[in-house]
Amino acid sequence: MRVMIRVRVPVDPGNDAIRSGKMGKVVQRFMEECKPEAAYFFPDGGERASLFILDLRDASQIPEIAERLFLGINARIDMIPVMTIEDLQKGLSGIAGIVERYG
Repeated sequence: MRVMIRVRVPVDPGNDAIRSGKMGKVVQRFMEECKPEAAYFFPDGGERASLFILDLRDASQIPEIAERLFLGINARIDMIPVMTIEDLQKGLSGIAGIVERYG
């Protein structure tokens, strides 16, 4: 299951993590352990933010992914299921019956 993880770090805990060097260590460790397909970093609503794309083997990985960010940098996270174009095409190919029944 491919997920997009949106991470936001509140300003004060983020400042503390930057000053102590913890932010860089947590992000580096997260990248090494979770091996995201893509990672982007940016400001969002006045907070430090990032997006990671991960392909999870199983939904049971959600807590271990989330806790790295909760415990490591006091992050707020959203996990959103996402698809590649191939996933979308595969999904759309099977909806004819649904369109007939619900459309």
